[in-house]
Amino acid sequence: MSKIAIILHAEPGTHDALGRALHALLYSKELNEEGHDVQLIFDGGGTKWIEEFSKEHKMSPLYQSLKSAGIIAGVCDYCVTAFGGEKELVKKEELPLIAEYNGHPSIAKLVADGYQIITL
Repeated sequence: MSKIAIILHAEPGTHDALGRALHALLYSKELNEEGHDVQLIFDGGGTKWIEEFSKEHKMSPLYQSLKSAGIIAGVCDYCVTAFGGEKELVKKEELPLIAEYNGHPSIAKLVADGYQIITL
């Protein structure tokens, strides 16, 4: 099966961003159900979704199911604070902070590990 890394960059606040977040979660779920190796990474403005999903949100159950299944690889360590988020909330959500390349997730590492990259 394939290896896919889905990186959510869209910052909450618009219908477009909501659609991108929803599809990042849905694509992750579907690919996992079909036996693919999937990693969902929250990066850039997308790190702010952690706060949204930790509250009462219509997509929180889907987010929680992906978290429980181990599909969420983590959250960009640099971007979570750069975009106004809180590292403590990420830790409370028990999600890894990723800081492989200058404080960010390493795209080169993902590619070297055979992952196809999807950004939303």
